[in-house]
This record gives sequence, structure tokens and C-alpha cells, in this order.
Amino acid sequence: MQFDFAGALPLADGRYLARSPEPGAEESVLVLQKIGAPPAAGRRRRRAREAEPGSEPAALTLSRATSIRAFAPFESEDEAERWLDQASEAEDTIEVLVGEGLSLLNRALFAQAVATANPRSRSELSAEGAERVLVGYGSGEEVAAGRFRKAHQVHASPQRSSRRSRHEEELRPQERVAALLGGRESFDACEALLLRARSDLDAARHREAALQLRVGLEALLVEMQGALSDPGHEKDMATLQERRAEVGDAANAALRGDLDPAQRANVQELLEIGERVLRRRRVLQG
Repeated sequence: MQFDFAGALPLADGRYLARSPEPGAEESVLVLQKIGAPPAAGRRRRRAREAEPGSEPAALTLSRATSIRAFAPFESEDEAERWLDQASEAEDTIEVLVGEGLSLLNRALFAQAVATANPRSRSELSAEGAERVLVGYGSGEEVAAGRFRKAHQVHASPQRSSRRSRHEEELRPQERVAALLGGRESFDACEALLLRARSDLDAARHREAALQLRVGLEALLVEMQGALSDPGHEKDMATLQERRAEVGDAANAALRGDLDPAQRANVQELLEIGERVLRRRRVLQG
């Protein structure tokens, strides 16, 4: 998979070998290239210059990220071409490949943020923000240089019928953005904490997700108590209250090491219930 994003990424150009720390993990390669990058600025701070009225902004750098499945080489070009044709026609397959490629890129961006101790480093990208998305194949030298023997452009924007799109439509986010910016509304602490837990869980950072969920759930149980007179709300809140010890156990395990499969499943399930509580409040209260 290859993604073109407008602007520069904090990662340096080059090839990065990636493997999961789990035993027997498969290897992937990430190739990063800046295209059309302006000359690097000198270390001296330049004086501000007057801008001409109506002047156009300078052309943006294009950042190209190529995710290579080094663990799954093809035996022949005919096999690769058949795979490409079949994958391009199957939306589910494309969705998996896009997710796999973005996961590798976002993992590298997160590693950069941690390595530089920079909380404001760009560390999460989505297919919707890409200028172009390609799926293709090539020889080892070609893909290592970010090139393909043959490729197809794919449309990676989420379908309007997807569950996430339906949730966004239900929540009417633009209305709330205006209310938050205008000071007519504020967000609860649990909203930010559960959002961070979701980001960690989607990136397979299970330990971090468990730790975020523990504090997020504690905040939710206080902030959402009695927020709605609704049977579904009361049932979900009771479930979270009854199972809060499971979140605590998962968080304690995260402090010692990785979570076991049952703990990962509990974190996933309880986070989804918490998200449902927040989503229900937005839908019913408007």
C-alpha cells in the first residue's frame, strides 16, 4: 500500500524494518519519501517579510509512505497480478490492506513521538486524509524505492453506510464543534479519556488502552450517573459498575506486562459500552 499525504511528516526519509515484539512475528517494511520538498531552512531565524496581497501559498511538500508486506512474497509476477486484480475488486480486502498499511505508518509516527518526547508530534493519520492511495506490487528493489511494477488507485474514504459514518451522522459533530468553540457547551473528562483509550486500542497498544480505560471508566461512572432517564443508559451504567473490577485487573496486569486474551477482550467490550453511553447521551439530548 502507498499513501500520499500533503505536508511533511516528522519521520526522516528512509526504509524502516518493522516487526512485532511477539515471538514469530512477521516482517514488514516502511519506506518514507518527501516529494517536492523545499530547500531546508538555515539555522538562523529569518526576519519576517511583508506578504504581497493575494499572493498564493508556496507548494506543499508531499509525503509518500509505502507499506511493504515483506512476509508475503509472490512466487511469480503472474501470481502478483492475479492478487492485485482480485484485491482491487474486493472492498473488504482493500479495507484490510489499507488498515494494515496505515497501522504500520501510525506505529512509526507514534514511535517517533515517544523517541522525541514530543506530545505534539503528528502521530495519527487516516486514509481519508491521503491525497492518493495505491495498492500494487513490484520487485524488491522497486518497492524498496517506493515504486511499483503495477498498481491500482483505490478510494479509501469510508462508505456512508459504514457503522462509523452512521455514528458520526447521529452525533451531528459540526453542531457540537460550534457549541464547544462558542463556549455554549463543554466536554466531560471521560470523553477525552475514552477517546485516548480507543486510539490506543485501535493501534494494538493494549497496555496503554487498559490504563486509559481505568481512569476513563472511573470518570464516566461519576459524570454520566443520572445523565439520562433511559432504560438502556441505566443498564449500561449498571454493567460498567458491576464489571469495573475487570478494568482494574486489566490495568494492573498492564503495569506488569502484556494482557492475556481474556483481559484484552474485556477492555474491548467495556470500552464499547462506555462509548455507547456517551453516544446515546449525544443522540437523545441533541
